[in-house]
Amino acid sequence: MKENRWYIYQKERFPLAMYIPMILAFSFSAISYSAATLDGRITIKALAVSFYVSISFFMLLRIADEYKDFEEDSKYRPYRPVPRGLVKREELGKIGFVLGVGQFIICGLYEPRLLILLVVLWIYYGCMCKEFFISSWLRKHMGWYMFSHMLIMPQLDFFATACEFLPRPGVQIGSALVWFIISSFFDGMVIEVGRKMRAEEDEEEGVETYSKLWGRKTSVGIWLGAMVISFASTFLALYQLGGAFPASITLGIAIIICIVGGIRYLKNPHGKNGSRLEVLSGIWTLVDYLSLGIIPLLL
Repeated sequence: MKENRWYIYQKERFPLAMYIPMILAFSFSAISYSAATLDGRITIKALAVSFYVSISFFMLLRIADEYKDFEEDSKYRPYRPVPRGLVKREELGKIGFVLGVGQFIICGLYEPRLLILLVVLWIYYGCMCKEFFISSWLRKHMGWYMFSHMLIMPQLDFFATACEFLPRPGVQIGSALVWFIISSFFDGMVIEVGRKMRAEEDEEEGVETYSKLWGRKTSVGIWLGAMVISFASTFLALYQLGGAFPASITLGIAIIICIVGGIRYLKNPHGKNGSRLEVLSGIWTLVDYLSLGIIPLLL
């Protein structure tokens, strides 16, 4: 039986098998950690709202990429679903509109004050779609390009934690949440750099990767550096709740595995050693989010 074109699209451009567990872990950790700084009680409604807005927002980011990268993709990456005509940008635009309306309705019904944070997210998203009106400059300075786009993560983190604390009357934001947000920001950097480091034979003309722009040693160094900062931030976030020791063990094992993967890639930047870094980035992020979510819940 012929595969549905939307199934093919998500498999190639937004693999739900990867995104659902990762974003569910992200949403769960945000709700769980936020609740742990208060009274430890998690509400399913908060988790559901956080998960829907988060996963739909990541889908909106993918749709934005399909629009702003269309000409470049058509020239250098015609094999992608949109350039090859599998789906149309207009169809994706309609899906994005429906997702946005869903975000507005769900937030309005659950906690109207969340709409303020949602609008802030939308405004920043709009600036990202226009590449902050300095597209040419940003594309020549990939470090700033990455940083400007990663700043959406702290905003999404704050929104996700607000799904838990904002509906509670008289609750003030704890300073511990700052470390959670910092950790999540650098997790985003781990994912971003990890997915754009490739084996030598996989590098393509016109496709900007960090391994090509910065060189393999620098890109691996930044990748591992972001991981170390995420590790330290998670440690400090859980230290305030008394859970730093178990986090040190789980994250310590994960970061050692990632270091080994990075060294293997530097020694032999061919074959699966390149694509393995993206997988390791996902594993690290999943372990980090679960540590931030499960450890406070157990405590």
